[in-house]
Amino acid sequence: MYVPMLFSLILSGRMLLLVPGIAAGLIAGVFGMWASAWLTAWAVAFPAVMVVAPFTQRIVGRLVAED
Repeated sequence: MYVPMLFSLILSGRMLLLVPGIAAGLIAGVFGMWASAWLTAWAVAFPAVMVVAPFTQRIVGRLVAED
């Protein structure tokens, strides 16, 4: 019951750690900006992943389904 929610929580958090970190690079003051933006973005990304993940799983299931 909690698996989809926990999956979405972990996936969105990890992706938001990785992608902006790569995009921003290592510049002065980036950590403070990144931390603030990360929290705001996670508030959007977490519910978005919860909505999109089931559809994506179905699409992948159809693409790799054995006949």
